[in-house]
Parts: sequence; structure tokens; C-alpha cells
Amino acid sequence: MAYGSRTGFDVRKRGTNISKMDGKMTSCRYVSSNEGVRAKRQTEHLRKCFRAETRTDCKARMVIILDQETGNYEVTDVMLEHNHLLHIPETFHLMRSQRKISELQAVEIETADDSGIRPKAAHELATRQVGGPLNLSYTCRDRKNYLQSRRQRELAFGQA
Repeated sequence: MAYGSRTGFDVRKRGTNISKMDGKMTSCRYVSSNEGVRAKRQTEHLRKCFRAETRTDCKARMVIILDQETGNYEVTDVMLEHNHLLHIPETFHLMRSQRKISELQAVEIETADDSGIRPKAAHELATRQVGGPLNLSYTCRDRKNYLQSRRQRELAFGQA
């Protein structure tokens, strides 16, 4: 994940194998977020909102396997060639794998929401506090999603 963030591409897990005996991960495959192709659905031509095709069938990947004798993970397969454009350093913070809300930021978001500060104004304040949008690790949309999921968690069963 760190290599992907320094190089300029998003990373995701493609598959994980877990041992049924002890519950440990025995192997895992990390791929570029552009790996594969989107499945075509029967209702594809009836869509109201068009979504751009982001998958380019990129072959960049890394496979790690657990060595049973030593208990260490070993990298067994690495492919570093991409068939898509990589992010420039100025936009690294906008990659999905890099957008995270820390515990301190979560408390600030909740405090601003409880105080009645509008989300856009609170996001602008947070941006100014850290010295600009390049230093803030989340977007305004991430903030909105965080608040929505928090409200869903607080909603008791049957209160809808």
C-alpha cells in the first residue's frame, strides 16, 4: 500500500486465503485498483447515471504467501508495469486508499456537527487549520459519508 501511494496508484486486495485450522492468512494478492474489467449487466443500456469506465485490466500485482516453517510472509510474484496513467504527486492525497479520517479528525467532525456548523464551513475550517487541502487526508464527501454512517450506527433497531 505504501509503495502504491508513493508511486501514484491505488491498491486493493484481490483475494485472501485463510487457514481453517488456525485462522491465519496464508496468502494474499494485492493489485492495482484498475485491475480487471467491469462486468456487463443486462440493464447496462437502461442506466440513468453514466459512470466512467475506470478499469483498464492493469496487470500490476504483488502476491504474498505465508512460509509455514518460519512464520514469515514471502513475496512470490511481483508485476510492476501499469497500462494506465499514474497520479501526479499533487493529487496523491485524493486517491481512495489515501483518504482516511483519523480519530482526532473524527472527534472534530462530530463536534462541529453537534455544534450546528454546516459541513462545508466545517470542512473549510479544517482545511485552513492544516494549511490547505493538500494536507487534509479526506474530502468533503468523505466527511459527509462519515457523519451519515455515524448516524446509522447510533440509530437503534426499529427507530427508522
